[in-house]
Amino acid sequence: MGKRILSQRRGRGSPTFRAPSHRFKTKLVYRNYDDVEKGGTTKGEVLGFIDDPGHQALLMKVLFENGEELIMLAPEGIKVGDNIYSGNQAPIGLGNVLPLQNIPEGYYVYNIEKLPGQNGKFVRSPGAYAIVVSKEGSKVTVRLPSNRKVIFDGQCRATVGVISGGGRLERPLFKAGRSYHKFKAVNRRWPIVKGVSMNAVNHPFGGKSHTHKQSTVSRNAPPGRKVGHIAARRTGRRKR
Repeated sequence: MGKRILSQRRGRGSPTFRAPSHRFKTKLVYRNYDDVEKGGTTKGEVLGFIDDPGHQALLMKVLFENGEELIMLAPEGIKVGDNIYSGNQAPIGLGNVLPLQNIPEGYYVYNIEKLPGQNGKFVRSPGAYAIVVSKEGSKVTVRLPSNRKVIFDGQCRATVGVISGGGRLERPLFKAGRSYHKFKAVNRRWPIVKGVSMNAVNHPFGGKSHTHKQSTVSRNAPPGRKVGHIAARRTGRRKR
């Protein structure tokens, strides 16, 4: 009798594959989308930095003039004691939060909102940044790290700068034990083993010595068979 395949174990949602959200320290949000954000500005001071297992980039704790304390993504080059500004009238500076329509073309930005007041959704990985390309009326075109150009509402907020932690992958891990603890902290699946390398009882692609098996399956396949590319329109590299 075979074992339950890995994709079935993950889909069940057991604690082994569940993110340890009880150890995550915060949820990254901007200031409330109030009248100050829409038409004014408020100043904050960087109190310190936080290492959160739920985020790969470094976080900073900011205390604003009204007593509000927020935790935000830290940009490269900022230090404790620096002032940042948030609002429609905020100046252009490192770590400042302001609408895209007020940021000049060519500037680096990150943590971009999808809709005004919705909090940042785009460009949140360590070392990532987007570039403001052009403006046309109330719309702003931004080039994302993937080189894809996306049109945003000019009122969507973004942070000026580049996210910290860009060189975190340059240092090698050296041994498997460090990878184990790295992925264990966030309950990520590791190590990843190809299905064709498994036994036939452990995976539908396993068995025999052939490593080239069909990887697409029907959307209506039963749970034990539904692995690989589900109802894929195409496979292989895309021709450019």
